[in-house]
Amino acid sequence: MKITVLDGHALNPGDLSWEPIKSLADEFTLYDRTPTEKIIERIGNSKIILLNKVPITNEIMEKCKNLRYIGVLATGYNVIDTKAATKHGIVVTNIPAYSTDAVAQHVFAFIMNFTNQVQKHSDSVHNGDWIKNPDFCYWLSPLTELYGKTLGIYGFGNIGQKVAKIAHAFGMNVLVHKHSQKSFSGEEQTVTQEELFSKSDFLTFHVPLTAETEKLINEKTISMMKTGAIIINTARGGIADENAVRKALEEKKLAGYATDVITEEPMSVTSPLYKAPNCIITPHLAWAPKETRERLMNIAVENIKSFLSGTVKNQVNI
Repeated sequence: MKITVLDGHALNPGDLSWEPIKSLADEFTLYDRTPTEKIIERIGNSKIILLNKVPITNEIMEKCKNLRYIGVLATGYNVIDTKAATKHGIVVTNIPAYSTDAVAQHVFAFIMNFTNQVQKHSDSVHNGDWIKNPDFCYWLSPLTELYGKTLGIYGFGNIGQKVAKIAHAFGMNVLVHKHSQKSFSGEEQTVTQEELFSKSDFLTFHVPLTAETEKLINEKTISMMKTGAIIINTARGGIADENAVRKALEEKKLAGYATDVITEEPMSVTSPLYKAPNCIITPHLAWAPKETRERLMNIAVENIKSFLSGTVKNQVNI
């Protein structure tokens, strides 16, 4: 049985081991990255393929007759034509809930970057500004307490609930708009989409990219928000109309936009968010602490084992 990893570098740039997966295969092939024109050739006669962002279409499945399992090394699986996979008898699995703690942590790294301005003031000190200052303290921009501020959470799955827990520890008021109909218990107040946008001082998104959520952050929804509110996006770049976000930042309708994801990744120089004012961008790394990637790798191994035993876990197609 052949297992092929098509783009393994993001998950494992060298600090993890592929041995647990390699041990399950008669033949194991690893590629750090795979360009589109090489996908079919590299899959070849593989029974199992693992990938993160390599798109697998119906055409590819038709030409790779031995393929029976696609393991997505991420939670999102929109790169796979799941309907075609079902038609071809191919199991598709993902890795759910592995990055909850890391992403929630990143959300608050973003929030506190705006409220505390730690790097800005550290840079100032190292530039000699404190040495020259006549006072024992100074600040270069307004500082903000989180206590009593309102955090809106759009989408209340595992990550949204973890974010809420941290927000409560800061003494924030938490409003929730549930993307799904799953029930939950907690102190959070459930509100309409309009209320969420209009009442939040900080608004964070935790939803998949679907036809319903595409460009959810747009000129109309931003116009509902308080002047000076801040948006955090660790979900998917496509949930934001990035031109509308840039306009709102330039016009100071939004005090800030922090995102770990953009519509086109890696970023192009033509991105509307490139060098936008008060815009913090990290390169899709909220999921990337070593502990988080180790958890992902372990789940990927268990997914393959379950497939081989006939009791599939974390299947996303029927």
